[in-house]
Amino acid sequence: MAEKLGGEGLIRELCNGFRLLMDKEKEVITVESLKRNAAMLGLQDLRDDELESMVREGDLDGDGALNEMEFCVLMFRLSPGLMEESQLLLEEILEDELRTAGF
Repeated sequence: MAEKLGGEGLIRELCNGFRLLMDKEKEVITVESLKRNAAMLGLQDLRDDELESMVREGDLDGDGALNEMEFCVLMFRLSPGLMEESQLLLEEILEDELRTAGF
């Protein structure tokens, strides 16, 4: 996925996913907003406690919701292949930057 989208495209898609799932008023993903939008991800069969667990797993600051950064970190943690692809993409970008800078 990261290879197809490129670095900026991947971040854009993660941000789009976040906006799709977030509570529009609070601008974070809550258990309630995840429950409302779960069908879009094929997660309509998940129980409330499973949705709560998903939010809890990504909730780094303990506020009971996922902000955009927490959501992106969670997506990378849950998708090892995504992490590997993005690592390769980052290395490629850094090599290009170093080459451009004359190193």
